[in-house]
Amino acid sequence: QVQLLESGGRLVQPGDSLSLSCTGSEHAFSHFAMGWFRQVRGKEREFVAAVAAVRWAGDIISDYADSVKGRFTIRKDTAKTSLVLEMEKLDPEDTAVYYCVSKNSPRISRMLEDWNYWGQGTPVSVSS
Repeated sequence: QVQLLESGGRLVQPGDSLSLSCTGSEHAFSHFAMGWFRQVRGKEREFVAAVAAVRWAGDIISDYADSVKGRFTIRKDTAKTSLVLEMEKLDPEDTAVYYCVSKNSPRISRMLEDWNYWGQGTPVSVSS
């Protein structure tokens, strides 16, 4: 069982930057794909970003939802066994609970059902 713990969510103003962090087991960070989903109250969870565990030839190494591409960056801090989501130019539409996820595979996916492990979520609110 992989346990994931998110942190960093808080209230920010439009245009601000914010970093979310997710900690977990070393095995997960070394062997499993990791990612972030988010959920707005009353809506389904949606893919935000993901990073593969291993650089597979021809495979996508990282992926972003169109809505965050160019503003969000996902990266692994292998030394600290953490996953970081760096968010810039935040918009009120980015307001959601952000979930750290992992899957029993080194390859990434945008499909919610492909992800096996979920954190409890950390809330991000963008408002003036």
